[in-house]
Amino acid sequence: MQESTKTQQPSPIIFQSGDAFSISAQLYRHLRGAIIRGELRPGQALSESEIARQNSTSRQPVREAFIKLSEERLVSIVPQRGTFVVKISVADVLDARFVREAIEIALVKEAINSSRPTAIKELRSLIEQQKTVAIGHNEEFLAMDEEFHRTIALSIGRIHAWRVIESTKAQMDRIRYLSLDDATPLDLIIEQHTRIVDGIEAGDSTMAVAAMRSHLREITISLPTIAARFPDLFESD
Repeated sequence: MQESTKTQQPSPIIFQSGDAFSISAQLYRHLRGAIIRGELRPGQALSESEIARQNSTSRQPVREAFIKLSEERLVSIVPQRGTFVVKISVADVLDARFVREAIEIALVKEAINSSRPTAIKELRSLIEQQKTVAIGHNEEFLAMDEEFHRTIALSIGRIHAWRVIESTKAQMDRIRYLSLDDATPLDLIIEQHTRIVDGIEAGDSTMAVAAMRSHLREITISLPTIAARFPDLFESD
């Protein structure tokens, strides 16, 4: 990996005292989001001491956040050299998609028999909210997209399954954030979400599974375009 000459550190986080998460967990979520959104660039060095100073905390929670980020292959901790944001790995993206598809197809099949009417109503509400998001508001759109998938899992009590998805999809999220500008039309995502809900509500497993599979495989279509447009963000073969 080539080291970046950039030294800019992430903006400070405002810790929530009533938050159920620890300081290290809040730092992890903050840094993870910054990496996914591209605010922290691939190859960029992250200073443990500087992040601790900016956030008025000790280095221990920063170190713990770095470790968790390294487990998702978002940062690389190099002994005696430092911590660096990793470049996007095409192989990691495709592996994450494979795992996510296997789990979410199973969730959709179960939702057909177990999902409550209130969940269908909530899913349709999220789709309507997505239709109102202005072009360029990628973070807002992706937050609703994530909530859509999370709602399906939680509607049938599969909390752990959702946690597994969350832990594996970080590399996918980096691509998805880059692709929303024009590689993946927002209208197409909304249409796919609608077909998923239509299938669940109608008890049509074929429709729901096909829609979910098509939705999650969309990233394989946009990936070559994104890699060609931003070659500096990707690991070399």
